Parts: sequence; C-alpha cells; structure tokens
Amino acid sequence: MGKVILVTGPARSGKSEWAETLAMQSQKAVVYVATAAEYPGDEEWQKRIQAHQNRRPQDWLTLSVPMELSATLAAATPNTCLLVDSLGTWVANFLEEDEISWDNTIAELLETVQLVAADMVFVAEEVGWGLVPAYPSGRLFRDRLGSLVRQLGIVCDIVYLVTGGYVLNLSTLGSPLPPIRG
Repeated sequence: MGKVILVTGPARSGKSEWAETLAMQSQKAVVYVATAAEYPGDEEWQKRIQAHQNRRPQDWLTLSVPMELSATLAAATPNTCLLVDSLGTWVANFLEEDEISWDNTIAELLETVQLVAADMVFVAEEVGWGLVPAYPSGRLFRDRLGSLVRQLGIVCDIVYLVTGGYVLNLSTLGSPLPPIRG
C-alpha cells in the first residue's frame, strides 16, 4: 500500500495548496483527480476550477472523476501520487443515492484506499463546525462528508488540518477515535 494522506479544513484555508505541495514532495508522477463537474453556465464555479488548474504544474495529468473514484484509485500504478480534490464535491455528486447504495460506495472506497499501491493525497472540507443546515439535503451532505472524513482519517498514514494560516499534523498532535460502530 502507498502512503495515504488526508488534508482537511474549512473553505479557503489553503488545504488544496498544501495537498499540492505534498504531491510535489512525493517525487512521483502526480495525477490530479478532479471530482468537480464543470458547469459552463456558472461563471464563478468556472473561475474556481480555473484557479486550481492554473496552480498545477504542466506535467501533472488531470482526470475528471465526478463519480468513479474507487475505480480510478484502483487503476493507479505504484510510481504515482494521486491528488484527489475534493471529497466534498465527490460526496455532493452522490446526494441522490439512497443510504444503502451510499454505504456500499463508501465501503468500496475505503477498501480500495487500503489496497492501492500508489501514494494518495485526499482533500476534504470540514463542514460540520457551523449551524445545522435548515434543509434536508444540506444535513445529508454534512453528515455524509463528516462520516467519510472520519472513516478515511482512520486508515490514513497522516491527517493534516489546515486552518488560520497554519498546517497542523493531527496524526502527531492527537489520538485517533475508534471506528464508527454499526
């Protein structure tokens, strides 16, 4: 199994930039796994995507993977570093899935992560630090992403929190929680 890193934090915290730095430090060929779908009619969204693209080195391969993340990870070779940005947009792409299908999707992802020989750097948003969303889809998104980040963090070699202009290595500062039961 390759090295697995999770970089989490709030919006605009610098988590993507830190993940990009880690990918460069891997000294491997970087494959940028973009989970966001493009919406040509949404100018602000397109600017966000463009800003991410402009930061990336020219030699990085970019794959657009809004849904098939497990299959993409499984196909990686040991001499690569996969940078998955971001789990929040990936989770959003599955909000229409029922709970059983979602649970199966997550189980497949977590199993795949533990079998892949490539290095992987995941970027995830922290969305549960504020108010409980007033609408069902917002609560579903928050709960699914929060649970995924917790479960993935348990199987990662290193977990970083990027906030307030700092990068904190939670793996050395904290203690892991036990796995989620049932």
